[in-house]
Amino acid sequence: MDALPTQTPCQHSPRSVWNSLADRLHLLITDSWLSLLARLAIAGIFLMSGRTKVEGFLTVTDSTYYLFSNEYKLPLIPPDIAAHMAAYAEHLFPVLLILGLFTRLSAFALLGMTLVIEIFVYPDAWATHLSWAGLLLIIIAKGGGALSLDRPLGIR
Repeated sequence: MDALPTQTPCQHSPRSVWNSLADRLHLLITDSWLSLLARLAIAGIFLMSGRTKVEGFLTVTDSTYYLFSNEYKLPLIPPDIAAHMAAYAEHLFPVLLILGLFTRLSAFALLGMTLVIEIFVYPDAWATHLSWAGLLLIIIAKGGGALSLDRPLGIR
């Protein structure tokens, strides 16, 4: 009985073209670039939110105190302290993410803040908060990458 001839896959099949493109993209879009993009995207979200809570450099506004007293009813934390904590965290951690300094710690802090916002403040905004969590988890998993201050300082 004769053996059936083996078929070699066509070098220009849609699958091989797609796989070749995917291999090239994998080389171009490194973890460091993904981390940088995630860092800048989530930092922008939190920094812009932080800027709405203050005037001038870091003076917490009356409207922020009002929101934390009447709308954002967080358990265990007095509203005036929560207002300051949120305003300062939304400035400090995004700046650290932009610099890529203490990157994982900063992302973890903002993930905690995201969970508090989701659970206690805006539970119906789960889709938005899930996208924030996705960006933050990329940063927590991958770190700051080569395009961060963590790298030359030897901080993982």
